[in-house]
Amino acid sequence: MEGKIDPKKILQYHAVLLSVRKEIGKIIVGQDSAITALIVGLLANGHMLVEGIPGIAKTLLLRALARTTGCEFSRIQFTVDLLPTDITGITAYSPQKGFYVVKGPIFANFLLADEINRAPAKTQGALLEAMQEKQTTIGKETFPMMDPFFVMATQNPIETSGTYPLPEAQIDRFLFKLFMGYPNMQDEKKILRQNITLQNFEDYGLRPIINPKILIEMQNTVKDVYLSPEIEDYIIRLIDCTRRPKEYGIELGKYIEWGASPRGSIGLFIAGKANALVQGKSFVTPQHIKEVAYPILRHRILLNYEGQADEIKTDKIISEILAKVPLP
Repeated sequence: MEGKIDPKKILQYHAVLLSVRKEIGKIIVGQDSAITALIVGLLANGHMLVEGIPGIAKTLLLRALARTTGCEFSRIQFTVDLLPTDITGITAYSPQKGFYVVKGPIFANFLLADEINRAPAKTQGALLEAMQEKQTTIGKETFPMMDPFFVMATQNPIETSGTYPLPEAQIDRFLFKLFMGYPNMQDEKKILRQNITLQNFEDYGLRPIINPKILIEMQNTVKDVYLSPEIEDYIIRLIDCTRRPKEYGIELGKYIEWGASPRGSIGLFIAGKANALVQGKSFVTPQHIKEVAYPILRHRILLNYEGQADEIKTDKIISEILAKVPLP
């Protein structure tokens, strides 16, 4: 249910989030769109799948966001021999204590699952329970995850040797799929001068702008951002267009095997609200939905064999859908 929202509170949060962005900018250069998407995804209480070559600051970005929001950060390097217990923890025994639980690195506010596609399905499944159910099982006991709990999983698009493609059902659990690309030449100059290879993370002096309690308040406020019935209809039409592209005259629709699931429409709904709050608005506009459509839909539109053979990018299909589905 959407409740009444105080516009002053929205503007206050907007100013705080600008401060968070500015603080992250002390250490992250040339990734403005990724920073924005990360903040929107965090406020929408969703998880994120990020694809990008090594060395473009994926780990550093999440670490910086954790520091500026006063949250606990943890990183897991996924490998082919990683076990589920390496993520969740184990039940141990000692004569003095008896049986006791040793919690794994998954117990943090912000979890970086680095190169998630290098681990087999059983290990990936241990992370899935935590992402979807906000809990994890160690031995016979079930433990709640920390609140807030945010997972950023990364994939390396270059190497395929020794990797396990993520099942479509698992990819669908991620609210956003982002691509992080190369910085431009001007930004790369700044990176040269302030790169972290020559300095320690602590040298940048990043300070907490907010704390987990305020972050949870923001996530709850997102639910109260007004989204009109007309915008709801627009979301439904966008999703329907991915499923029945011929009826909307989508030329690239011939490459679509499967359209977005209801999780896609829920994603547009909540991410649209989060995007509005980040921009200091107490209501959602069609533009807010358009801006989150790419990261929400790019991993939910599945291509047929012809589309894969022709190397069609789902972003091109999304662009055509946004151009042809009428605005409210």
